[in-house]
Formats: sequence, C-alpha cells, structure tokens
Amino acid sequence: MIDFTFTENQLAVRDMAREVASKVVIPTIQEFDRKHTLNPELLPAMAKANLLGFCIPEEYGGMGMDYISLGLACEEMEYADTAARVVLSVHLGLFCMSVLTWANEEQKQKYLVPAAKGEKISTFGLTEPAAGSDVRGMETTAIKKGDKYILNGEKMWISLANVADQFLIFGYHDLEMKKTRDPHGISCFIVERGMKGVTTGSIEGKLGVRAGNTGWISMQDVEVPEENLVYKEGAGFKIAMFCLDQGRYTVASGSCGLIKACLDASLKYSHERKTFGVEIGEHQLVKQMLANMVKGYEYSRYLWMKAGVLKNEGKRNTRETALSKWVACDEAEQAAHSAVQIHGAYGYSDEYPVERFFRNSKGAAIYEGTREVQTLMQADYALGYRKDKKLERELPIVGQE
Repeated sequence: MIDFTFTENQLAVRDMAREVASKVVIPTIQEFDRKHTLNPELLPAMAKANLLGFCIPEEYGGMGMDYISLGLACEEMEYADTAARVVLSVHLGLFCMSVLTWANEEQKQKYLVPAAKGEKISTFGLTEPAAGSDVRGMETTAIKKGDKYILNGEKMWISLANVADQFLIFGYHDLEMKKTRDPHGISCFIVERGMKGVTTGSIEGKLGVRAGNTGWISMQDVEVPEENLVYKEGAGFKIAMFCLDQGRYTVASGSCGLIKACLDASLKYSHERKTFGVEIGEHQLVKQMLANMVKGYEYSRYLWMKAGVLKNEGKRNTRETALSKWVACDEAEQAAHSAVQIHGAYGYSDEYPVERFFRNSKGAAIYEGTREVQTLMQADYALGYRKDKKLERELPIVGQE
C-alpha cells in the first residue's frame, strides 16, 4: 500500500523545484524555445538550489533525499518545460544515481561529489547513430592497452552533450564479443571532457525540447585510465539497464508534470473561450478531453509513486518503472493532443504553451525505451518470458530519516 502523505522534506524539495521553475524557466521559456538553446541561467540556478544532487547521500555532497522527492521535483520541472526536467534525468538520475550504485569509493569522491554539489555537469552516453533500443548493436570500442583503455566511437542524441563536464560511456572492450553481440563484452567508463580526442556538438532542428541541449559525443583514440572503468569489465550492459531504470522513472514522473500543465492550460482556456454563447467548458466533448487528462494524471502518478517506493526500499523495480514510463508518456502525449484541440487555432501557435507541450510530449515516447519496447517488456513479464535477476550490487536505499 502506498502512503500518499508527503513528508516535510519531500515537500521542501518539491517547493525548491517549483521556485526555480517559476522564476527561471517559465518567464523565459518562450524565448529560449524559439532560439533552440538552453537558458544559460538554468544550470547555475538548479545548482544554487541544491537540485543537482539532492538524492545523493550527504557524505557525497547531496542532501540524502529519496526517490519520491526526485519524482516530485521532476513533475515540477517538466510542468515548466521538458528541457528543465531533462537536466534532472541525465545529471542526477542517469549519472549520479548510477555512479552511487556501481562506482568505487575513489570514483565517487572524484566524480560524484562535484556532480552532487553542482560543480560539474554530468550526462550519460549509451545511444549511437545505429544503436538505440538495440543496445548490443553499438559500435563504440574500448580496447585495453597497458594501463589505459582506448575509446573510439560516437554517441548520439545525448542530452547536455555540449555542456557536460563528465560522461558515463559504454563500449565493447572485447572485439570478438562485439562480433557476436555478446553483452558481456560491454563495459562502462567515466570520461572527462578534457581528455584528448573527445569532441561534442549540438543537434539542430529538433521537433521538441528545443530549450534544451541535445547533441553528440565523438571519441577518437581517447585514452581513459583503467581506474575510470566502472565496477569491472563486462558489467556495462547490466549498468546500462540499471541506468535506464533511473531514467525511465524520471521521465514517467516528469510526464505527469506535462499532463498537469496541459490540464491547467486547458481549464483556463475553457473558462475564457466562449462559443455558441457559453464557455467551451460547457460542451460535452471538451469535458471528455479534460476528464481524460484528470484520469491520465491520477493513475500515471500512482504508477511512478509505486515504482518510487520500491526504489526507496532498494528492491528491483524494472517492471514497475517501465510500466509507469509507458503509461505516463502515452497519457502525456494524449493530453497534449487534446490541449491543442481544445485551444483550436490558438493551439497551433506558440502564443499559447500547449503548442510546445505537444512538441515536447513526442520525445518521451521514444527516449529511455520506445513505446514499443515498453509494450513488449510488459507482455514478456506477463507471459513469464522475462524475470528480473538479483543485481550483483545492492540497490542503494536512499532518503532514510
């Protein structure tokens, strides 16, 4: 049973995120969405508010908060704009929580502490030009020579690629295993921007999340010290799947913020706009669309909170997190579609925010595992074809008061 009563600390984190969103994101989002660029004040503002590491234990520079707090913060940031939530997803969810779980103490002190304090921005590099859902199809290699690994390859569709200081990168350390697509040949490394051979760039012309930075990471004979190998050789695939559990959770909770933004904008417009002598909210088909938004928000929120409780307890949550991501993203996409429809011609213009919500909603149905991948996963769980095994590393129990 899930307790829907939030603690004072959880509400404090929610309020911190809401304040940053209302002061930094909402007043400027139209400008930066039109410019297709990240607001340079966003990351410093999030760091100042301690939002970049609040789920990390205090001993590593964080605030020791839990996953429910993370979900609430993601809701608030995406209510303002998806690009703001993405920062929490990749920096805190994908990088920090994964390094906390899998890295050794030396790596945590060197890379996790400055990330949690907001002194260094971090991201996650798994996807490639020809390898998205098919992770084993990656071309990046990391061949050991002496006390170094030589990395070659390119990562694509990487959030914060052009602004991050450190990257969690995956590649094959064994060429024979690469030929047979054996996941045991994949390893994980922490790569620094300053390493020779690392270059990054931004992707232009995106449909949505225009106020965020999305780009590519190229590695040409990058020499990575062996001490930057995370956990051990061959653990990369397991680490990547763990990372996706974190990323999907933030996307699911963030999508609830997008649903709520669509609902609030549509309710406001339904009272303001009149047709046939009455507010459009009086029309039954408009009511139906609004009611579906309410329904979508309520049960999507329940699902991410259920996953969050399991995460807080250090239990496997792949099925529950994937389900919450699938449902919430579908509901957000439908809510955005309905919001544009309710706004009519005005919904087709960026004079109103629902046009941006519509564009942003599509990405979540693709990244962190497509809608189709999530569908197959749930069917395989139901059929008994897929079962989660115990991880080699215990999941961190966070936010214990």
